[in-house]
Amino acid sequence: MKVQLTLLLLLTGNLLFSQNETVNQNSAGKMLVSDTKLTIGGYAQMDYNQPLNNETRKNGLLDVTRMVMLFGYKFNERTNFITEIEFEHVNEVYVEQAFLNYKINNWLNFRGGLMLIPMGLINEYHEPTTFNGVNRPMVDTKIIPTTWRELGAGFAGSFNDISLKYQAYVVNGFNGYNGTAQVNGNDAFRKARQKGIKSYISSPNFTAKVEFYGISKLNIGVSAYIGNTQSTLYNNVARDNAALLSKADSSVLNMNMTAIDAKYTHKGLQLRGQFTYTTIGNTEAYNTFAKNAGTNKGIGKAMAGYYLEAGYNVFQLTRIENSELIPFIRYEKYNTQHQTDRVTLKNDTYNNSLIAAGLGWKITPGAILKADIEFTRNQATEKYSKTLNLGIGIHF
Repeated sequence: MKVQLTLLLLLTGNLLFSQNETVNQNSAGKMLVSDTKLTIGGYAQMDYNQPLNNETRKNGLLDVTRMVMLFGYKFNERTNFITEIEFEHVNEVYVEQAFLNYKINNWLNFRGGLMLIPMGLINEYHEPTTFNGVNRPMVDTKIIPTTWRELGAGFAGSFNDISLKYQAYVVNGFNGYNGTAQVNGNDAFRKARQKGIKSYISSPNFTAKVEFYGISKLNIGVSAYIGNTQSTLYNNVARDNAALLSKADSSVLNMNMTAIDAKYTHKGLQLRGQFTYTTIGNTEAYNTFAKNAGTNKGIGKAMAGYYLEAGYNVFQLTRIENSELIPFIRYEKYNTQHQTDRVTLKNDTYNNSLIAAGLGWKITPGAILKADIEFTRNQATEKYSKTLNLGIGIHF
């Protein structure tokens, strides 16, 4: 993966322009600086996905992928509450964020509650008008399980004089085992997100991100997540019961996820890239334990993924204002079994490459129409599968 990392560093290193830039803010960040007592916002995504196959007829899928309402309440100049309520696929309801923010000063804010894990480009900036393509990048779906949020507390702030923003939280970890092994090679950690739904904790985890925005039009982020998956087998186990503690230990994975990301915009040009790498420990014990229980597909010792994307707003060349027309192309590579242990057979279907190319028309800053084609191939096949995607995105 050294070549991919080098490409990402070149993307950031070749775009050096001196002049400070205002730090980027997601929906929650904008609500935190709002002057109004009660702030209401939202976003929605409606998609049509049609597999394309010359040999077999396949039905398309129409879906109200998500409809989200955001509410921010300002108690006073220092204290805010932010919440985000999501309706997925019409019939699923989740609380995506619900946290209290107490501002001590610009560089020190206390936050506690259900918060987005500050990892990569998309997890915090996942509104449909903020990224190209109908679907979120697969690296931010398979490797980083967007939208990833957990309960915890910590601090965040900005040092504007040195153009630096940070977040650091202690949070509960993934649900690694609750009678069934929740982590596997196909879905990685996605099905193990606890999402604040009666979350349990057997050991705390730590996550942090630092962003530098001191180069004009460029934002660079470095993020990390360190800790263990959680296991219900620790509950009510005597501290001196070595046999039960050893069994519980075998149902836990320790992990270290890191990501480097960069976004650059200049006039109509839009460039972004991300590299994500996760090392996973205790996989032999976990896979053996889960295999004996008949509930595991084999998690690897390491996961890796990256993508590079380029887009251009062609309306930049015209006098059209408050609207954008953005053709784009993105290349992704991701593998949930980048490395495997001695008890896990490597599965080439988990090693994927994807090309997405399409067009987005921002009719106005809060409404977008999207169209693209995705070409996907895994290591086990020589052919790319093709999918046509059409979408409508709203953000206000």
